[in-house]
Amino acid sequence: MNKEEKNFIFGIHAIIEAIKAGKTIDKLFIQKGLHNNAFAELWKLVRLRRINYKHVPIEKINRLTKKNHQGVFAFLSPVDFHKIEDIIPRLYEEGKNPLILVLDRITDVRNLGAIARTAECAGIHTILIPEQNSAAINGDAVKTSSGALHKIPISRTWNLKLSLQLIKDSGIQLIGCTEKTQDFIYNADFCKPTAIIIGSEEDGISKEILKMCDMKTKIPINGSISSLNVSVATGIISYEAIRQRN
Repeated sequence: MNKEEKNFIFGIHAIIEAIKAGKTIDKLFIQKGLHNNAFAELWKLVRLRRINYKHVPIEKINRLTKKNHQGVFAFLSPVDFHKIEDIIPRLYEEGKNPLILVLDRITDVRNLGAIARTAECAGIHTILIPEQNSAAINGDAVKTSSGALHKIPISRTWNLKLSLQLIKDSGIQLIGCTEKTQDFIYNADFCKPTAIIIGSEEDGISKEILKMCDMKTKIPINGSISSLNVSVATGIISYEAIRQRN
């Protein structure tokens, strides 16, 4: 098996065994209309483990492999994912002042990798991303992160809004980085337990998430271009938090 082949598996039995062995499935493609006894066991595991899946035409899977795939094809994640509800109590137990980075719909792989690199350098405790509408954590992301994605815990959630409410209930303030405010990042108190929320480069933080923020803050822009690259913006606000804490 070459290096590229290690990033994916296919066939019902192979994927079942991978799931049972604790492998992290990043994305699972299932042939539309697939129904048989062998698939029933896999489907049960997919639902139980809440694996990210998508029903696709058989032609799509045929383009991915010409071998006997039995209607299923899975991409393996190069990193293991954590649960935010496990991370937060551990931080408090270790006497740490939580500093969490939340990415709302960051879909560019290289931006994600660059953000992870900055976050690891800054000492951010975990990055929280949604299952859907988020860049794939693949080889390109790991490479761009210079390996940071193997070092910083990545938390993943099916419902970002519920996870953010859990964060708030755990005594951690939500600070949204958005242009829709008059407050600059220097006015925020990052010395408190904090989750910094960064939105997509296209339209920023979604409205429902923005409503949950305890404070909205922005980076001052003095030039004629109205916004920064999202990974650069993340670096600036992360290091303002570190500056205050140090």
